[in-house]
Amino acid sequence: MTAPQLVRCPWVGIAEPIYARYHDQEWGVPQPDDQVLFEKLVLEGFQAGLSWLTILKKRENFRRAFHGFAPERIARYGAKDVARLMTDPGIVRNRLKVEATIDNARAVLKLRERTHLSTFLWNFLDGRPQINRHKSFKTVPAETPVSKAISKALKAEGFRFVGPTTVYAFMQSMGMVNDHLVTCHRHEACAELQRRFKAPVERTLS
Repeated sequence: MTAPQLVRCPWVGIAEPIYARYHDQEWGVPQPDDQVLFEKLVLEGFQAGLSWLTILKKRENFRRAFHGFAPERIARYGAKDVARLMTDPGIVRNRLKVEATIDNARAVLKLRERTHLSTFLWNFLDGRPQINRHKSFKTVPAETPVSKAISKALKAEGFRFVGPTTVYAFMQSMGMVNDHLVTCHRHEACAELQRRFKAPVERTLS
């Protein structure tokens, strides 16, 4: 099947190749890596009130500005870093979201004293991605009981900009759920990755 014949989820559209690449290569692929999960959680927070395409186009700028989303580095940010970020035209210059990112990095490090972010998140699904079979995006929820539970737990750990809707978008992206429509060429591909996925398990930190 050639690229023009591929059937994708309707939110992709046809005008933005970057959106198609994101849909075909990332969205719905289960992810166990702490830093990747942290990056996406932060970016979903920045996306609130904006389109994901806006964030996607700025993602490399975000990575540069936030030192590759290394929580150890971001947790040490001070007033000079906030000022630097607020004058960076390559990112979304929202002070509340910038400061929340610093707080979230500190929350990750605090959480790491007893578990990994990946383990913390995947435990809400018992390590098993949820494979849905939606035929229309009209039936895809904006939030779920699980996203509400994760949101509440993250807030209790000190995370910010992690409401249930933001968390559910994060879950869709990181393959915790498979919300590709059954007609989409990526549904079964992601479902297979999800069936074979080995979620992080609770382990003692050294």
